[in-house]
Amino acid sequence: MSNSTQTLKRGLDILFVLAEAGTTLSVSEIAEKVNIPESTAYRLLQTLEKLGVVGRREKGRIGLGMKILYLANSLAKQIDLRLNEIAKPIMKKLTEETNETTVLTIRSGFEVICIESCSSTRLIRFVVENGKLLPLHQGASGKAILAFESEQIINEVMKNIEDENHRITLLEELNKIRMDGYCTTFSEVDKDIFGVGAPIFDNNGKVIASLTVAGPIDRWEEHSKTGVIKAVVDSADEITKLLIDLI
Repeated sequence: MSNSTQTLKRGLDILFVLAEAGTTLSVSEIAEKVNIPESTAYRLLQTLEKLGVVGRREKGRIGLGMKILYLANSLAKQIDLRLNEIAKPIMKKLTEETNETTVLTIRSGFEVICIESCSSTRLIRFVVENGKLLPLHQGASGKAILAFESEQIINEVMKNIEDENHRITLLEELNKIRMDGYCTTFSEVDKDIFGVGAPIFDNNGKVIASLTVAGPIDRWEEHSKTGVIKAVVDSADEITKLLIDLI
């Protein structure tokens, strides 16, 4: 391995260590985690700081820089664009099959945002506009994502729920969603509306979106007999596979 290649690898290792830490680290902590001398870590950090991909925080501790946020946002936009392009025909097919509205959502902080929807043609139907924010911890679209999020995200969500019984119930439900691979909810966000949501993953196995079919509760019995859950899960899995093939 050439010196320049080794330097690049060590620089990337530092970025990965900071990303995994989820907080700031001292130079000595970074050196220990990357398994390099502290002097080498200091020199590499100076270069990374000039590039804007790391930054110094309180008491000289190091965190990821704003350039990383720019790169992450750029990548997220590319993935969202691909996600929309891939999902649209599958959502249309799913809506035709179920004759209910299909919704594609991604996480935005502690909420999920609808980035694409395909409305049912029925007179009485669930309607959601693109850009609408929905709770992360309520409804099929949010829970189908939250259940597969990191422990850190789940813990942060739990901190915002004051009722202990609600926290316990939600944790139990998230465990069930992980085991089942899908989520069903009734009247949680919108009154008299059912939702069936399933997660969509990237090539690293990280949840990036959810696919949901939603409609009036009085049609649920009809759908529960026609395999709507399998249709949603299969469609979400198809989007995941196509997305991975493109990345």
